[in-house]
Amino acid sequence: MTISVQGVVARGKGEPVELTTVLVPEPGPGEALVGVQACGVCHTDLHYKEGGIGDDFPYLLGHEAAGVVEAVGPDVTDVAPGDFVILNWRAVCGRCRACRRGRPWYCFSTHNATQKMTLEDGTVLSPALGIGAFAEKTLVASGQCTKVDPAISPATAGLLGCGVMAGLGAALNTAGVTRGDSVAVIGCGGVGDGAILGARLAGAGTIIAVDVDDRKLDWAREFGATDVINSRDTDPVARIRELTGGNGADVVIEAIGRPQTYEQAFYARDLAGTVVLVGVPTPDMRLDLPLLDVFGRGGALKSSWYGDCLPSRDFPMLVDLHLSGRLPLDKFVSETIGLDQVEEAFAKMGRGEVLRSVVTL
Repeated sequence: MTISVQGVVARGKGEPVELTTVLVPEPGPGEALVGVQACGVCHTDLHYKEGGIGDDFPYLLGHEAAGVVEAVGPDVTDVAPGDFVILNWRAVCGRCRACRRGRPWYCFSTHNATQKMTLEDGTVLSPALGIGAFAEKTLVASGQCTKVDPAISPATAGLLGCGVMAGLGAALNTAGVTRGDSVAVIGCGGVGDGAILGARLAGAGTIIAVDVDDRKLDWAREFGATDVINSRDTDPVARIRELTGGNGADVVIEAIGRPQTYEQAFYARDLAGTVVLVGVPTPDMRLDLPLLDVFGRGGALKSSWYGDCLPSRDFPMLVDLHLSGRLPLDKFVSETIGLDQVEEAFAKMGRGEVLRSVVTL
């Protein structure tokens, strides 16, 4: 038996998204049916729509979501109907070499629901990041559901499912920012501001925000930036060095995913400092750095995939911090919208008018 719901589908590269009927199977072994309450409009969904991630159209978009488990399949014990959950796109297996070494955030065998959601004519849908949450209900692997305190707003909770968690984790998990560190963040969208908030939470002393949009730099100050640089009219490398006693920052987080800004991050760090790439590049991008500079400057060049988070560990902790007033996650929500407004939300995102538009159901 299948369930008919409304969902947002990208049928072809660059085409406007369509709100249409989606058929969702009842959960099978290891699966959970989730009633979606909120889902953020993330750049990754736009990448899917534009064909920047793959060509397995049509895509059922949406992945940055929270909701309530409505049903589970056989042998599911980690969640139950009625649980309020944040969806994640990395359900760890517990058996691969990374998991066996106690590093499940590097799991090499993450998994999704086995059954497929379809259009009414039987066309199989590709759910974005294995979730597909721009829909009234979605089918996921039960391991993609992380139970958290339902006192948090769904619109706020869902943001931990991708972008905000990626930024927070880049600072807290990947970079290991600690008390007194100097941190620079290049790119002040949702991910970059998440990194700024994470650096502030970790006790960084100097937090420098870099962007080309003064509006985004104002937002960055609200999340904890102590200094801001508009790189349209100021050399960010020189200014970051100036703000850090001529040395460069202990940690530089690149939250855009472009070779030019990564090079700025590389040269804006202190000797033996750390660069973290959390911005997502496109497949055609290449980086050209003098190998002698890589050798001579020491330190660490890291990439941060999903903020190196472990949802079962990080989501409940961050929700608790938010509910205690120590982590203002609600500031990321620029507006709440309906399923029929996703295309317009993509346009606002492209114009830099919002941190996050969030679909609420």
